[in-house]
Amino acid sequence: MVSQASLANAIRVLTMDSVQAANSGHPGAPMGMAEMAVALWDRHLKHNPADPKWPDRDRFVLSNGHGSMLLYALLHLTGYDLPLEELKNFRQLHSKTPGHPEYGLTVGVETTTGPLGQGIGNSVGLALAEKLLATEFNREGFPIVDHYNYVFVGDGCLMEGISHEVCSLAGTWKLSKLIAFFDDNGMSIDGAVEGWFTDDTPRRFEAYGWNVIRGVDGHDVDAVDLAICAAKSQHDKPTLICCKTVIGKGSPNKAGTIDVHGAALGKDEVAATRVALGITEGAFEVPEAVRAAWDGRAAGATRQAEWQTLFAAYRAAHPKLATEFVRRMKGELHPEFSATAAEALQAVVARNEAIATRKASQNAIQALVPVMPELIGGSADLTGSNLTNWKGCRSIRPEAMAEGGNYIYYGVREFGMVAIMNGLVLHGGFRPFGGTYLMFSEYARNAIRMAALMCINPIFVFTHDSIGVGEDGPTHQPIEQAATLRMVPNLDVWRPCNSVETFVAWQIAIEHRSTPTALILTRQNLPHLAHHSSQTSMIRRGGYVLKDCSGAPKAVIIATGSEVCLALDAQQALAEKGIAVRVVSMPSSFMFDQQDVSYRESVLPRSVPRVAVEAGITGYWRQYVGLEGAVVGIDRFGESAPVSQVFEYFGITAAAVLTAVEGVIAG
Repeated sequence: MVSQASLANAIRVLTMDSVQAANSGHPGAPMGMAEMAVALWDRHLKHNPADPKWPDRDRFVLSNGHGSMLLYALLHLTGYDLPLEELKNFRQLHSKTPGHPEYGLTVGVETTTGPLGQGIGNSVGLALAEKLLATEFNREGFPIVDHYNYVFVGDGCLMEGISHEVCSLAGTWKLSKLIAFFDDNGMSIDGAVEGWFTDDTPRRFEAYGWNVIRGVDGHDVDAVDLAICAAKSQHDKPTLICCKTVIGKGSPNKAGTIDVHGAALGKDEVAATRVALGITEGAFEVPEAVRAAWDGRAAGATRQAEWQTLFAAYRAAHPKLATEFVRRMKGELHPEFSATAAEALQAVVARNEAIATRKASQNAIQALVPVMPELIGGSADLTGSNLTNWKGCRSIRPEAMAEGGNYIYYGVREFGMVAIMNGLVLHGGFRPFGGTYLMFSEYARNAIRMAALMCINPIFVFTHDSIGVGEDGPTHQPIEQAATLRMVPNLDVWRPCNSVETFVAWQIAIEHRSTPTALILTRQNLPHLAHHSSQTSMIRRGGYVLKDCSGAPKAVIIATGSEVCLALDAQQALAEKGIAVRVVSMPSSFMFDQQDVSYRESVLPRSVPRVAVEAGITGYWRQYVGLEGAVVGIDRFGESAPVSQVFEYFGITAAAVLTAVEGVIAG
């Protein structure tokens, strides 16, 4: 029989050899967490390496993602499609074993981790998804959704502020199928943490409402196993298992020191570690008996077959529910979505409402919810301002979690909100959207970036989009935020000018499969702005001719959001002076830039000078107007005053646009 020590040492061997081959990486954490991994992966984790997307698998997240070799070793040893050659290519160009785990690149990786704290945030979203789906789909005798969500965290994760945000919510929501393992090795990249991390972590988590299991020897497989069993035995709290470990365990000269945190052991220390562990095999060699003991394919196939039998019976008893469950887990749109959206859009065109785009957004949500039961909304303590709720939505309430719901009050936790939303997407079965003021997207920025990097599709609703916030002043008036969000690769940013563009933005956001969307919306009502039905298909292109002129244009005005009406007013004033000008609305430069060259040039002719107008930073628009063009915008922080006064003070007016157009025409 293969010993538990041999299973753990296989992880250590693959870790130190891979890091040594790359001469780059973090061997300390994987070597220190090896026994924790054995206890979980060998004795508890429900998964099938042959089908990494099995819906009822347990989810495992390595929040301390710098320890990526732990995960790669586990995936390789248990039988996932991650051959040894990929471990030998650790951290090399185009390998499946990058420096930090990447979702969508490496089979079996549930989420991209590396920015510390976000993995635990994603895990809270995964656990919430499991709980809500179980409430919605499980029926007596048919627990088709019944799995755990495990996450390894280090002291770095728990230092990050996001850990407070998400772990507080996890306790409030009583997510009992979330089990976190604290790798308490007392060491970060700067050395022993006692000089900057002296929190009483167990008491902190108890204050959140967690079940805390203290003082577990992280190098004792049986002790960790017993802790997991204890965590599973209770059903009203998430669990933190506090595992005391030695970083770089097994290394005779570097274990427990900073030297093993973020650098290869060195050839001599690798050799010494082999001797200390009693390993006679060469680099990357794992005894066949150990490999066989680690192989999880047979057990995984059996577990999944049992679930499939259960699901077949469930389908026979509840065919509609089964069909809906499959659709949602595949991320497919409801078969009636397109027809419903098209009908709703025509109704919006017909109404021609003069309302704030945040209200138009709420109307769009209300229209689409009937064919989007997977939508789960929320706001970071600004529901009444973001207008992210809708008639008939059901809030998720701590005192009634068994009732489920589809609206989340996140509290003042923007970063945590987006990380949880990412987890909801990654689990499958939900399309989350969450709101805050555009200014406070800054708090959530890194999680927004992670959504884009992972090619997943949450929807971010950012209201109060400009100096139009008015009296709240410069702390709440976004200036550079729209531009910098547009600069995030694979993030579709929409700043619509009216109800029609807002609805189209929502429609496209929902249709996106591998792109997150940011909707940038006004607080203030906007003037009536009519669209005719034939223009709606053009809106989908991201930029289009909203109103053309008679004859060839002498200039083109590009505008977004609340400033489109200024462009139209300037166009009319210029027409009265005999100057023909085209107005282009560009609610999504992301979509516009994907159009073919001929279309883009039909909207923005090369030879015609251009002026852009947006109540934000000007530099972004230089790529569309060139150095010879002009931009009417703001390159300083705002002022506190009524909306009309603020726009006048900063020169965001039709008159300023007119002057700019005349200037570019004159050359």
